[in-house]
Amino acid sequence: MKKKIFIAIIILTGILLAASVIPGNPLYNVNWALFSPVIIGLAMAAFFWRFEQSGATSKEIALIATMAALAAVSRIPFAAIMSVQPTTFIVMITGYVFGAQTGFMVGAIAALVSNFFLGQGPWTPWQMYCWGLCGVSAALLARVQKGFKLNTFAILAGFWGYLFGWIMNVWHWVGFVYPLTLETFIATYIASFPFDTLHAAGNVVFTILLGKSFYQVLMRFKNRLLVVFEEVKQ
Repeated sequence: MKKKIFIAIIILTGILLAASVIPGNPLYNVNWALFSPVIIGLAMAAFFWRFEQSGATSKEIALIATMAALAAVSRIPFAAIMSVQPTTFIVMITGYVFGAQTGFMVGAIAALVSNFFLGQGPWTPWQMYCWGLCGVSAALLARVQKGFKLNTFAILAGFWGYLFGWIMNVWHWVGFVYPLTLETFIATYIASFPFDTLHAAGNVVFTILLGKSFYQVLMRFKNRLLVVFEEVKQ
């Protein structure tokens, strides 16, 4: 039943996307600036629904709330420095230690909470989705290597500085750029390149400065979460 609901959400998302490009239906030529958050929202609903069905413990929920709050708050002081903030690093190191589900939840919630201070809008679901994927990708990296390797994590963090911007550019291009041509598409990505580079550089710097210490602290906390006390019968 759970799997069927998850698949149904994915199918509904695909149908809406198809309807938006097929002539002769109400969704054709829809305003993508407003429609795209609906699509991203459905995609995130699948992740949130799976988390709700996973039976997370109170300790896991507290962990997610704490790390999401830290990631959100850390973004605010750096708002004056365009694209440079430690949020991406915090989300990724959380996903690296605690897994894809926790990483996605921390990233999505951090974007939502921080935007209460920095400004909500149709970009919020896209940011939630992008930061959630940052946590998922770091969790996948942790599966293929043992311990914490600074070099590979820094490379992935730097890559996400660009990928984050590239995904957000799709929303900006389809929603606010006219006409939608190859020329305007390329121009949009060229214009964002300096900001994406700052994001990537910031991610690498935060990883080098804080990566090992954050990993050690979170691993100690993870080991405590895994401790199970058993009653010894006399």
